[in-house]
Amino acid sequence: MNVWSRVGALLAAVMLSLTGCGGSQVGAPSTEGPCELVPNGTPAPKTSGAPVATVPSSRNPATNPEIATGYRTDMTVVRTAHYAAATANPLATQVACRVLRDGGTAADAVVAAQAVLGLVEPQSSGVGGGGFLVYFDASAGSVQAYDGREVAPAAATENYLRWVSDVDRSAPRPNARASGRSIGVPGVLRMLEMVHNDHGRTPWRDLFGPAVALADNGFDISARMAAAISDAAPPLHADPQAREYFLNPDGSPKPAGTRLTNPGYAKTLSTVASAGADAFYTGDIAHDIVAAANDTSNGRTPSLMTLEDLTGYLAKRRQPLCTSYRGREICGMPTPSSGGVAVAATLGILEHFALGNYAPSDVDLNGGRPTVMGVHLIAEAERLAYADRDKYVGDTDFVAMPGGSLNTLVDPGYLAGRAALISPQHSMGSAEPGDFGAPTGTAPPVPEHGTSHLSVVDSYGNAAALTTTVESAFGSFHMVDGFILNNQLSDFNAEPRTADGSPVANRVEPGKRPRSSMAPTLVFDRSPAGRGDLYAVLGSPGGSMIPQFVVKALVAMLDWGLNPQQAASLVDFGAANSPQTNLGGEDPEINTTDDGDHDPLVQGLRALGHRVNLAAQSSGLSAISRSESGWCGGADPRREGMVMGDTA
Repeated sequence: MNVWSRVGALLAAVMLSLTGCGGSQVGAPSTEGPCELVPNGTPAPKTSGAPVATVPSSRNPATNPEIATGYRTDMTVVRTAHYAAATANPLATQVACRVLRDGGTAADAVVAAQAVLGLVEPQSSGVGGGGFLVYFDASAGSVQAYDGREVAPAAATENYLRWVSDVDRSAPRPNARASGRSIGVPGVLRMLEMVHNDHGRTPWRDLFGPAVALADNGFDISARMAAAISDAAPPLHADPQAREYFLNPDGSPKPAGTRLTNPGYAKTLSTVASAGADAFYTGDIAHDIVAAANDTSNGRTPSLMTLEDLTGYLAKRRQPLCTSYRGREICGMPTPSSGGVAVAATLGILEHFALGNYAPSDVDLNGGRPTVMGVHLIAEAERLAYADRDKYVGDTDFVAMPGGSLNTLVDPGYLAGRAALISPQHSMGSAEPGDFGAPTGTAPPVPEHGTSHLSVVDSYGNAAALTTTVESAFGSFHMVDGFILNNQLSDFNAEPRTADGSPVANRVEPGKRPRSSMAPTLVFDRSPAGRGDLYAVLGSPGGSMIPQFVVKALVAMLDWGLNPQQAASLVDFGAANSPQTNLGGEDPEINTTDDGDHDPLVQGLRALGHRVNLAAQSSGLSAISRSESGWCGGADPRREGMVMGDTA
């Protein structure tokens, strides 16, 4: 039985059929109109590989990222006429699509979809987490960035993740991630309310109805969620609410197809729907969050979060980071995310190379086979970008950027010098950061983990790219009122200073936001007057590898002419600032036998000095781009995502 036959009664027969840019999605066209799931009996998409059903003994769910769950081969691009939505779960996509169909904006759609994702994909995101959103207002021609990143409690010191207190210098228990110390003040609801106030049309209270109905009436555990529960069963068992919800009475993980109801989550959303985000940050829900974060059962070290921390949380509007690439404008998130600057810097370096000469070979529905030189140049550019990210980028409300601005790290003249450091003959292994004389120390990179992404275009021409997260799979493993609390503070560097005493830019400080790698991205044409038409909306989960996934997709579309589905399906590859180069072994295009000894791409990279990592990648790209007759969309074959809209 393959992955798609196990996702439960509703998801087993899912895939909206829409004729696409270059083909049609698997299945026959729906007769129910836009935004309807295909009835039972529609052929499921072909798959390659199976979801991870058991946890290898070497895995540690307290520290490892979300697990990979296979690869769906031969997915075809989806074409829509006026609006489109892509999320990581078919039920969330359907809800977003219906909001758009009924006249809602992209802002409305992401609110409704996030509410559903927190229920059907709780391992990745939810109201107990945070996110970043980049929004295009078509009528104003403006781009806005919204920051809903979690913050450290006011009582957090720079040693908050290292030890219990200055008196008790033992490590948090059971570890920094699964203790209360990892829990940041949640931000996503405040951010979504701000976005909705700025750009929404559908009443706020109406956007939560679908998620409330699903929570009350029940939904079936998908294969991906079941695999995540299995992976995290031991730490979930330590929390009373999580244990009761995700595990059977005997402690075994609930399998795919199990019908879940979540009355606690329905009550939380109903309260927020009627009273706004204030109901989450004050009152009974806030008291419950603080109590859960400060829980000491099973020996867990408590958070120092207070009601005042919740009441005082503020989402922020920020200036997007917009740069040029191949004659288009790329707009992403500024700090405290490092994703936007890492993507922009990588592209600025790659602008100095004729990447079009190194397009994939044997291009098919799955994107083809990357070339050795294409992967090499992109991975080298990413090493240089990550080197600067690791040293200089933090929450700019606390940390000064070189030259006083993020623009210093993406200055075309500076990036031209960085590009000159790349050799076509061999890999640099690890790159040195640029020397700006900044007083921050370089720290080891933080192992970031899971997340989810939504891409939306509405019928008014507005667009939203939202990357949302509880950090690692199931966050801190603390569950309250039907939702998971994040472990976002583990994105800080636990060691606040280097050996010579220099402060680390991404150290813990009271009220500070940890550095992120999330990279929601909008792409525009250029016109003589400046910004032209919206061209694409995209982003991905994937922790610290998010910039690699987003760069891959952007290069695939802008340099190599792939459609959004081919760009998402293309082999994942890239590098942080280490000798290791990632090459997705889950992709059937890559021959992983004998550690890749028989794969020409692997061998070609090794000949250039790359240490190739063939571990399965867990990207979750979604991308929507403009077509001649409307929009084209693609969803990552490595997850259970889906694109929907009005049939072109």
